[in-house]
Amino acid sequence: MSDPVPAGPARQTQDTLLSSVTTLRLGGPARAFERCLDTDHLIGAVTDLDRQRHRCLLVGGGSNLVVADEGFDGTAVLIESSEVTFGTENGRSYVTADAGVDWDGLVAATVDAGFGGLECLSGIPGAAGATPVQNVGAYGVEVADLLRDVDLLDRRSGERRRVTPSALELGYRTSNLKHRDDHVVLAVSFWLNEKRVSRPIRYGELAATLGLEPGAQSDAAEVREQVLALRRGKGMVLDADDHDTWSAGSFFTNPVLTADEAVPVLRRIRDQVGSDITVPTYPAGDGVKLSAGWLIERAGFRRGYPSPGAPVRLSTKHTLALTNRGDATTDELLDLARDVRDGVRAAFGVDLHPEPVLVNCSL
Repeated sequence: MSDPVPAGPARQTQDTLLSSVTTLRLGGPARAFERCLDTDHLIGAVTDLDRQRHRCLLVGGGSNLVVADEGFDGTAVLIESSEVTFGTENGRSYVTADAGVDWDGLVAATVDAGFGGLECLSGIPGAAGATPVQNVGAYGVEVADLLRDVDLLDRRSGERRRVTPSALELGYRTSNLKHRDDHVVLAVSFWLNEKRVSRPIRYGELAATLGLEPGAQSDAAEVREQVLALRRGKGMVLDADDHDTWSAGSFFTNPVLTADEAVPVLRRIRDQVGSDITVPTYPAGDGVKLSAGWLIERAGFRRGYPSPGAPVRLSTKHTLALTNRGDATTDELLDLARDVRDGVRAAFGVDLHPEPVLVNCSL
């Protein structure tokens, strides 16, 4: 993350563009910025702002934010706390990271320390504190599989407490912390595997690249390298020189349908694409999860849509990412998102929902 203001407790008063702290590189000014380098500073800053009834926007890695061109009429609180500790409990190893710790840096640190468990989540941009909010997941693993507990600040009571995963109602790319601002994640803790043993490799593409049967385990360092290679091939590892990575990651979540909803939807999809085409589906509780990227492409939105010269485009590597080609606006990005959402709905009767948090804007 860049340093838009000097470090220290003094609150800044000048307008600063939020585009400087988001991976999309989009977003207008905030009224002020507060850079919090440790947890005590973060608690104090949020408590002080709440006491004065000033609006605040919590920003970790900025990888899951779509901020309006008009910006945010309040203080952007930049979470840059950075402590990482390892420990054991009842013979099990774990790692605890402050909310501001770079997520991929944390994954790398666990592998370097001789542990496994987080390797399939390598290369995901953003800060550790956001991972339980979104129940971040990739390549067959999600935070819910590994989470030990979360350290929270209750902004209503001022209480700081640790909660277990069962209290968070973790689901597909969601938790009961999402779309609310009455709690602040201060730190997160994850269970780890000893001897650098990975999680079971359940994702077919990853298992194939590793030469493993689905469900097998491997060396976490090797799995991490393969995951990073796969993500780079899809433009999902941040690279300042690659506009395909100027994104918020996957813009839409994969739609999840009940068993009853899935029957007519799958029939309509097959009518549109042909009965000889296999529609990718995945178990999701009592229902079915569809592939948003597959639906987008089959609805006529190809990689790089709409054209090479457009200020915002679908990634040239991955249809789920909406990208800023260098001089875009948030309004232009949202117009493209609406175009894709409406096109999928018209073609297949499936509603796509955005994964990022939309700040002062909407679809």
